[in-house]
Amino acid sequence: MTIRRHAFFTPAGLFAAAALGLAAAGVHAAGGASAEPVWATSKAAEKAAMKPLPTLVRVRACIFDPVGNNGPIADLAKDLVLEARKYGLLVEPKIHIHEQVAAEDFKAGQCEMLGVSTLRARQFNRVVGSIDSPGNLRSYAEVKTLLRSLAHPAFEPMALVGRYQVVGVLPIGALYVMTRDRAINSIEKAAGKRVGVLDWDTSQSRMISSIGAQPVPSDITSYGGKFNNGQVDIIAAPAIAYQPLELHKGIGTKGGVFRFPLLHATGTLMIRRDLLIDKIPDLDVRLRKLREYGLGFLDNFIVRLQAAEKTIPPQVWMTLSPEEHIRYQRMLRQARIKMTADGVYDTSMMNLLKRVRCKHEPGNEECSTFEE
Repeated sequence: MTIRRHAFFTPAGLFAAAALGLAAAGVHAAGGASAEPVWATSKAAEKAAMKPLPTLVRVRACIFDPVGNNGPIADLAKDLVLEARKYGLLVEPKIHIHEQVAAEDFKAGQCEMLGVSTLRARQFNRVVGSIDSPGNLRSYAEVKTLLRSLAHPAFEPMALVGRYQVVGVLPIGALYVMTRDRAINSIEKAAGKRVGVLDWDTSQSRMISSIGAQPVPSDITSYGGKFNNGQVDIIAAPAIAYQPLELHKGIGTKGGVFRFPLLHATGTLMIRRDLLIDKIPDLDVRLRKLREYGLGFLDNFIVRLQAAEKTIPPQVWMTLSPEEHIRYQRMLRQARIKMTADGVYDTSMMNLLKRVRCKHEPGNEECSTFEE
């Protein structure tokens, strides 16, 4: 099957999927009864384990879970409460069904910790918030390299902006275009089609309109539902959202999923440094240990993300030719460069992402350019 240039291989619509993936990530992180917990202690994690604080320190955590207190991320947070207690932290999760409210409570000092999509975290840290850019990474091997780089002490100055400090970044998975109709396979055929976009990011609507498609503003709680009931024709989502959000209903017998990662999405965990530094004088040492500790679970988490992709039936996947693959990578790169020039993304993070990509694929044509 020859697939011409796709209108939906654009930045717009990708970002809703990043936050959507954060919601679904907890389902696979929590795992089933027979699955090994994602937080099962590895040798690397044991080696990096921290000593408990001398007295319990209360940490209020604003956590985004669109399902609410009984949602998958909320369940995961409960497990983390028990883990944190071992190290002298009395974590009190406050689950938010609206991501914006969680961020606003964090700003107002009602929480010392925040867990949201990296897109939403961009308002607090533009460097880290630029990770989820179009075509940022191409494989899970590249994801591992990036997250290990972010955990290195050399990155610590960029993790801190004023009172806000990034604790860690969590992989959510590769984002794939999902369509209700396989016949929508070119920019011309996408004209007039409905594409799900985040209602709070107007740049997405502008980009979708520019290619002749119709942006349909959605919040995270309605994003998957609008696809399933036919209110939108196209969305971008990670594989971990496929089963929990029942996206097979939207795909039906005529739709499909394009096996081409638009980007690798992430979630971000942050703290209000100003509210914790007096309570934890050795905060920087502990954060360094915490990042090292978290890396011990990275392989297990990525295995789960890859397993989620295998739950999508083989007949649903749509494959691009090698030539189309290269063409769409170029397209995403040009979109990324333009958005960086427009001030959307941070140049230092774009440079880091490029170095990661070129470490794994030094022969790629972008590695001989100086645009990023």
